[in-house]
Amino acid sequence: MAGSLAIGLLAGSAVAHADAGDILVRARAISIQPDVSTSGVLSTVGAGVNNSIVPELDFTYMATRHIGVELILGTARHTVSSNIGELGRVSLLPPTLLAQYHFNPAGKIRTYVGAGINYTLFYNDNLKAGAQPVSIDRSSVGPALQIGVDVQLTKRVFLNADIKKLWIQTDASAGGVPLGTLKINPLVVGVGVGMKF
Repeated sequence: MAGSLAIGLLAGSAVAHADAGDILVRARAISIQPDVSTSGVLSTVGAGVNNSIVPELDFTYMATRHIGVELILGTARHTVSSNIGELGRVSLLPPTLLAQYHFNPAGKIRTYVGAGINYTLFYNDNLKAGAQPVSIDRSSVGPALQIGVDVQLTKRVFLNADIKKLWIQTDASAGGVPLGTLKINPLVVGVGVGMKF
């Protein structure tokens, strides 16, 4: 009886693991929680960025059983606030590429950590200070860190929870006059479901 149970547990583990060459696809709901800091006029007016909850899709290619490369795709729209009123809204498209190390690849509960680079495109903005349009840099490049866990449900399907830290910033100006730097640097908390291919 004990031997049968041990064999069953080992078989279950074999079903759960991710192998080299596997592709893991995850769909998450993420909460983007900016950790805002500013300089110049933006500090004087108390510029801030609101939280946002949006969907996210990512693809991980497993180079080995332990090493994966993940591409994260998603977009979000944020309101930029200040102590003189709302400054407008801006959309962010932040594709992020991460190299991951997966612990316990043969288990049904598999944790991982990642580090990589984030490129953010700012678009569809309508920022104004009063009647004066505010211009911002269109892109940002910065590091990204990640920690997460996959919990196997079936041979191919698993639950996922994931936390990322991104470093994102842009410089603002109005009428050619610099207003300062807006650092968004969000914590991104996500939960979702994934499938192994």
